[in-house]
Amino acid sequence: MPALEMLPPLREVIKRYELMAKKSLGQHFLCDLNLTRRIAELAGDLSDCTVFEIGPGPGGLTRSLLHTRAKKIIAIEKDRRCLAALEELVNISENRLEVLMADALEINLADLANAPRAIVANLPYNIATPLLLNWLHHMSDFRSMTLMFQAEVADRLIAKPSNKAYGRLSVITQFCCHVKRVINIPARAFTPPPKVDSSVVHLVPRQQRQHDVPLEKLEMVTAAAFGQRRKMLRSSLQALGGEALLIRARLDPTLRAEDLSVEDFENLVRKL
Repeated sequence: MPALEMLPPLREVIKRYELMAKKSLGQHFLCDLNLTRRIAELAGDLSDCTVFEIGPGPGGLTRSLLHTRAKKIIAIEKDRRCLAALEELVNISENRLEVLMADALEINLADLANAPRAIVANLPYNIATPLLLNWLHHMSDFRSMTLMFQAEVADRLIAKPSNKAYGRLSVITQFCCHVKRVINIPARAFTPPPKVDSSVVHLVPRQQRQHDVPLEKLEMVTAAAFGQRRKMLRSSLQALGGEALLIRARLDPTLRAEDLSVEDFENLVRKL
């Protein structure tokens, strides 16, 4: 799209529209277009997808998504200050870009477009985990999600048992998805730089997910187990059956939550 090449640098756009990042909105703008293009590439083939971007800000990643063959892009932005900058992209998008002024936490994305759908986003830090947990409940609505998190959150998403980062978020995410870290982004790449580095994670729904294990019950069991992660499971799961439940699941009651695999938690839910 030649018109994209004529756009001013992102830092100039930020200055022109006085888009000083707001801490209250978790904003850190990624201005390196080489990195945004890499993120868009890592999302895979988007040619038949409607792509949702959450928190586009001045439109760096949005530009890179327009460079892909994405069928349609819906950018959801809560900060009204960003709309004028994004409108410049709408005008050259050949009807491929739509900007929706809304709070992503309050929207069911599947209501906005038919499948196939994908999400590609540099998520606002302060709502990244709540957004993910909400989308996991509807993971079958999406072909994939390519999302940027603080590096420590990405560590939790991909962590394995006996790792200090392994916890409730690890189990729930890996129950719903195949998940891998695809690129690390240093803090200095952002405006303003956050205090920590970031990572992009690619998530694809597990087609063979165990459908006899309701996600709501898995959330309940993991909340109890990791809520008291230093205790043995016979204590932390006392309200759910304690030692008797663990024996039915053929698990050692003296284990701790961090010792169990995703499959072990699935089995616990079955034995409730």
